[in-house]
Amino acid sequence: MSGDEIRAGLRNDEFVPLFQPVVTLNTGEVAGLEVLARWQHGSLGMVPPGAFIATAEQEGLISELTFGLMGKAFTAARMLPESQWLAINISPYLLRDLALPKRIREAAEAAGFPLSRVLIEITESALVEHLEHAQTISRELKAQGCRLALDDFGTGYSSLLHLQSLPFDELKVDRSFVGSMTDRRESRKIVSAVVGLGQSLGLATIAEGVETEEQAEMLLLLGCEMGQGWLFGKPIAAERLSEALTTRTPIRLRPSSSFWRNISYNSPPGQRLSHLQALYDGAPVGLAFLSPDFRYISINQQLAEMNDVTVQKHLGRHVSEIIPELYPQLESHLRRALAGESVNAMEVKQPATDRQHDEAFLASYLPAFDEAGEVVGISVAVIDVTARKRTEAALRESEDHYRHMVELNPQIPWVLDDNGMATMISPRWQQITGMNEEASRGRGFIRALHQADQKRVAETIEHSLRTGDPIDVECRVRTCDGEWRWIRSRGAPRRDESGRIIRWYGSADDIDAHKRLEEKLRSRAGEENFPCSENV
Repeated sequence: MSGDEIRAGLRNDEFVPLFQPVVTLNTGEVAGLEVLARWQHGSLGMVPPGAFIATAEQEGLISELTFGLMGKAFTAARMLPESQWLAINISPYLLRDLALPKRIREAAEAAGFPLSRVLIEITESALVEHLEHAQTISRELKAQGCRLALDDFGTGYSSLLHLQSLPFDELKVDRSFVGSMTDRRESRKIVSAVVGLGQSLGLATIAEGVETEEQAEMLLLLGCEMGQGWLFGKPIAAERLSEALTTRTPIRLRPSSSFWRNISYNSPPGQRLSHLQALYDGAPVGLAFLSPDFRYISINQQLAEMNDVTVQKHLGRHVSEIIPELYPQLESHLRRALAGESVNAMEVKQPATDRQHDEAFLASYLPAFDEAGEVVGISVAVIDVTARKRTEAALRESEDHYRHMVELNPQIPWVLDDNGMATMISPRWQQITGMNEEASRGRGFIRALHQADQKRVAETIEHSLRTGDPIDVECRVRTCDGEWRWIRSRGAPRRDESGRIIRWYGSADDIDAHKRLEEKLRSRAGEENFPCSENV
């Protein structure tokens, strides 16, 4: 387009603003709108800015064009909710004019639009030759209440000096990186770095050119707050501005997402890093992160002590160098994790040495994914379970001792609950009566007693339950060979802190020989008291 055509377009008022929504990714709410210039040409239709902006700058028409569009945009934007802002891109040529802040203020005041809701976007290219002017202008704009955004960051003029020199509030990620981030690892890393840089400097980040759900999800994962692009809405004319205000569907992280997606993605990466570092250093388990070639990238003090090697000596070294005696056990599991499989709670045993006893650990190896799902390393978590294993072994030995003591004990130990129901009877009971423990539980054991003794035994138990008196009762039990043998069962209650009976513990003794001896004695005593007649 020629300068004369642009002048004619200005005279005919053919240049119009379009509005594209900028959306908060995790809520779907419209945060603001960017003003985009269009030429409503009489014969060519809607002409994009790439066809006329450069010529307008060269012909000295950019100021008239910009402020004409700005006035129309401010007037149309009065219908926006108070929470929403309007973003206006300023040409590098306008940054030569120190009167720019005043002209923006006058345009906003004329339309009745508050400057506190104006976001001025400055491209990096504008700062290369006019940094001092930009600094002066930006300070005045901030003093008026405007906010500033650095546009097209990372497209060739990037310099941290620009971020440091001007009081920016927001940082825009260029569409060239966003559009290729799902296909190119390099683009993903650049976007991640830009978002992380913005967040670490306290700048909100806006990604341009968002066209797919996958791109939006990845941006949200990386900590980017806002997105702009066809996914959320194409630029629309002022008369359709109300359509741009509709809340979009929030971007959601999919359930299949990696570990990082479960971390609060609303917090800035710097805060996440500090949070994770505190957990890393303070965790009561050993933690480490391995590179894809199994070298230590980081390790906490707990795991370093388990390996008996300092933290510093771990870094950069291969696992096989640090724990050569264990590496053969670990290698296959590390390779599974590198292939994307989670290896959880695998037991690792450290054989005894001259310096120490056997040790046991539970190790988990989890693949660490980047934002595209590629494995970039292995997260290691190790718990020392040596003490627990020793305790379990001691417990098993104690249980073994107890079992043999019970099984070989000539007595028959038993336990009743607070209702007088049997909860445990020695295996010797089954050896004698043939009734197994399950059949003996509750009051089942009474069925093994002589019918003449069953009622008396039950009454004795009930009496003790009421009074708390010890249980002491003699009765006959039927043995496996069909004989009846006398036993004496005695028990005492166990009470809790309040004095309530919670269990009864006791045992049964075989007193059959004693009872038979008593019967013989009584029989002889009877014979002596009643002699035969021929001896009288």
